[in-house]
Amino acid sequence: MSAEVPPPLYQDLFIVCHHENGKPLIHRSSISLGLAGAVLIDLALYGRVRLKGRAVVVTDRTPTGDPVVDAYAGAFQRDRPELDAVTWAKTVAADSYDRARRQLVRVGLLTEVTGRRLGMLPYTRYRADMAAIVRASTDVRSAVSGWREMDARGAALCGLVLALQVHTELYIGQSSAQLTTTLRTIVNEHSPQVKELVGLFEALIGEAAVAVYR
Repeated sequence: MSAEVPPPLYQDLFIVCHHENGKPLIHRSSISLGLAGAVLIDLALYGRVRLKGRAVVVTDRTPTGDPVVDAYAGAFQRDRPELDAVTWAKTVAADSYDRARRQLVRVGLLTEVTGRRLGMLPYTRYRADMAAIVRASTDVRSAVSGWREMDARGAALCGLVLALQVHTELYIGQSSAQLTTTLRTIVNEHSPQVKELVGLFEALIGEAAVAVYR
């Protein structure tokens, strides 16, 4: 029996960045940059692009099969042979949250729920079922607990979760400081590619978080 192919990284990251009731754990601008990072990492892990400094170089134009990843890959293929990763990420982040959410609804991982606050103010949230929530956090939990050897996708998810500062919401049996150290070690020791990609977006996410409170 063939192994199950994991979903694109951005899908798990989106789910991890929200409460069970669908409310975002952090500001949407930060999640959006994290999703842009997840898409770029997906493209790198699929062998479609590679980083050359801060430039993204297209190495394979074959579609991945995911509409969100492939839509954003088109920017690299249309614009120029090498595109600045930071410029691309900031552009992609403008609609990465909405695109990711629509795709998650389309594939059945999120369900739209409407209601009224205080019986008057309407709201809409998008809830993931418990199976999707458990699966989305499995890589991080496995890495921290040492249950299995971590692959590049899992290490990248650990890095993005840490960069977005949502790791403490996973209720793993470690202190915040210990968990931070463990996740940082996983990223730094996995591979130069994962470390470089995660580091690029960690800096961008940090800048966005500071800008929100200016």
